[in-house]
Amino acid sequence: MKRRTFLQGSSVIPILPFFSFSLSTTAVANNTKQTVIEPLNKPHKAWRGLVSTEGYKVLFEEHTEEPGSSELNYEHREGIFICAACYLPLFESQYKYESGSGWPSFTQPIPGSIGTKRDFQLIFLRTEYHCARCGGHQGHVFKDGPPPRGERWCNNGLALKFVLETDQLPELRG
Repeated sequence: MKRRTFLQGSSVIPILPFFSFSLSTTAVANNTKQTVIEPLNKPHKAWRGLVSTEGYKVLFEEHTEEPGSSELNYEHREGIFICAACYLPLFESQYKYESGSGWPSFTQPIPGSIGTKRDFQLIFLRTEYHCARCGGHQGHVFKDGPPPRGERWCNNGLALKFVLETDQLPELRG
């Protein structure tokens, strides 16, 4: 490689954090079929009246709530964790665990319910994940979770609601 080519290519590196790169949705667990979720074509501002002010900041402005502030940290009943905006089921309670991070954490999402993208907001690369339906920011996934998957899906409590049973799921809103 010529020195000039190398220098021209490396000049792009400082601006990479300002670009968003889309990654594929999460992998299918245990070779099960993945449901394809149709994304809503609804602008983020349209959700403002449907979620709390704090929830809107987390879901659609990608803020992060204070660690330890969510009551969902202490939710240990069987049920489903759904998107606080559109009510899409995202996590089953059997995959919730205490990570010690201060945020509700899961070992895996419901297949097909999550989309991911690269996040450079803290300068170093992280993987942000969001609801596959409304695009609402949920949290970040890390590779420091328990076996067998080794994943920690660290979620903002304000981005979730908890429903006890599947037959009590609210109708998807969009």
